[in-house]
Amino acid sequence: MLKKERYKGVFDWFEKNVPVAETELHYADPYQLLVAVILSAQCTDKRVNMTTPALFERFPTPQTLAISTPEEVFNYIKSISYPNNKAKHLVGMAQKLTDEFNGVVPSSVEELQKLPGVGRKTANVIASVVFNKPAMAVDTHVFRVSARLGFTPKSKTPLETEKELVKHIPEKLIPKAHHWLILHGRYICLARKPKCLECGLQPWCAYFRQEK
Repeated sequence: MLKKERYKGVFDWFEKNVPVAETELHYADPYQLLVAVILSAQCTDKRVNMTTPALFERFPTPQTLAISTPEEVFNYIKSISYPNNKAKHLVGMAQKLTDEFNGVVPSSVEELQKLPGVGRKTANVIASVVFNKPAMAVDTHVFRVSARLGFTPKSKTPLETEKELVKHIPEKLIPKAHHWLILHGRYICLARKPKCLECGLQPWCAYFRQEK
């Protein structure tokens, strides 16, 4: 199967069968999403959503978080994975956001990555979800699903996967494609035991065509 046919088949299916695809993190503004995405690293969105209401009540703005301490923040996020590091990142992020960006979350991937705790994946999520930019965040789900489908058989790193996906997915679809691939990996194309018999992508999936 030609790569072009595979991409078209998969994303035509998603457009028809999953018209709404968006983040499962709860947030009210760009600052809250930035905090939530930092917390979500190696942690479930469900756990993050259970944690953030009290955190946002105590720190409703970057300015209030900036004058806190990692020790105080830790008490609000201790049920999250790696709470010590994330508490330090959150306070550092808020301080830099306040001092250098007037408390306004920047829209560019490059500027976002200047914030403590914000790597390329997190920056791409913010650029895509908040600003609807054609940025492709590659987490473990996107990396796995893209490889199994046959989109990125030679990619060895998230950055290689990102570049390959962006090259072949229509620009207007990239923000939604990010969520399609994540949600598919989260609920259907599971790491240990993918639910291939429930999957509508069988006709285009390299993994299924080899395994059946």
